[in-house]
Amino acid sequence: MIVIKFGGHAMTDEHGGFAKAIAEAISSGVTPVVVHGGGPQIGEALKAAGIESSFVGGFRVTTPETFTVVERVLADEVGPSVAKSLKEHGVNAVAISGRTSGTLVAEPLTTLVDGTPADLGLVGVVTSVDTRALNELVSAGKVPVISPIAANEYGSVGFNVNADLAAAAIAGALDAQWLIIMTDVEGIYKNWPDKSSLISSICAEELESLKATFAEGMAPKVQACLDAIEAGAKAVRIIDGTNPSALKDALLGVGGTLVVA
Repeated sequence: MIVIKFGGHAMTDEHGGFAKAIAEAISSGVTPVVVHGGGPQIGEALKAAGIESSFVGGFRVTTPETFTVVERVLADEVGPSVAKSLKEHGVNAVAISGRTSGTLVAEPLTTLVDGTPADLGLVGVVTSVDTRALNELVSAGKVPVISPIAANEYGSVGFNVNADLAAAAIAGALDAQWLIIMTDVEGIYKNWPDKSSLISSICAEELESLKATFAEGMAPKVQACLDAIEAGAKAVRIIDGTNPSALKDALLGVGGTLVVA
């Protein structure tokens, strides 16, 4: 099984190249599970609603008002849109919410990747993953497309979970062979944003020693790699999802940044 995180500006091609790559992967025997993001779409919806976006350490500060928009955009718009595109390419995809499906359980995230305390509102960190809904869909030959929305253990509070970190938790819970994170950069840069410092391969221990040096959106991606490996995923590869051939290459084991145990 392979977990693929599809998000950011990788989603601006109306999903056509992504859907085609997923369809080809399935035909070659791959069992995919998709976790989607939607930062640009959320940003546009918040702007239209007159709600200001604020980021701390790569995380979107999420007030109750912001959460309502985030959940609607991810679970009711982006997820179904990705699933529809996959279906148009012959993939039996089903959009589900991590919250309403009972898949993702979270608690408030109170520290940034570098350990700095932060009040991020309804931003969650996944504490457990119930894989039953995912396994039922996969067993039925379907591809889950999961929105990174979680609930607390009582189901009474919803959380906005960074999609990279949600994908990491799911990859670990499913004991995935790979976690592939599709984003809008080529991989992990040792000296961000210096593109000549792209890391082609790194072990989790070395990445852990470097993680405090990463800033903005790169920090959660680095943490997601470490979380996925620690939770049981065999390897993680971060790739540039805006490159049409990147996913196909990643499924063949090349490109981007590879993180191993």
